[in-house]
Amino acid sequence: MSELLLPVVDVDVPAEGLSISEVSAATGLSIEALRYYERENLLLRPTPRDPGRRRRYDQRDVAWVAGLVMLRETGMGIADLRVIAELSRQEGTEAERLAFFEEHRDRVKAQIRRTRQHLAAIEKKIATYREVVEEETP
Repeated sequence: MSELLLPVVDVDVPAEGLSISEVSAATGLSIEALRYYERENLLLRPTPRDPGRRRRYDQRDVAWVAGLVMLRETGMGIADLRVIAELSRQEGTEAERLAFFEEHRDRVKAQIRRTRQHLAAIEKKIATYREVVEEETP
């Protein structure tokens, strides 16, 4: 399997690609974060440049960045993003990617369980305070 599974980003990418500010707007990642991701080698390839040396991103680049945003929003750290980027650049690493994502999924599920427990505690506090406030209100 040589094709990468990437999120769909609803943005039209012209033949000349998108600028860094357009990718920022499309993905919600700041321009500085995009530059940081490039410096940290988190992108699949060096970012192409136009003749004026401005970054230009194609559809696959935008989808990859959107995938990084999604993974960060699930709690994945930069070091782990670096690992998956390196694995994704290599053919024949599907088993390693599978194991990597299974481990991450388990961490996300554990976080969801903790978040649900915290939410239940918050709901209980709200209910308790609501009762107190309603009793005090004539």
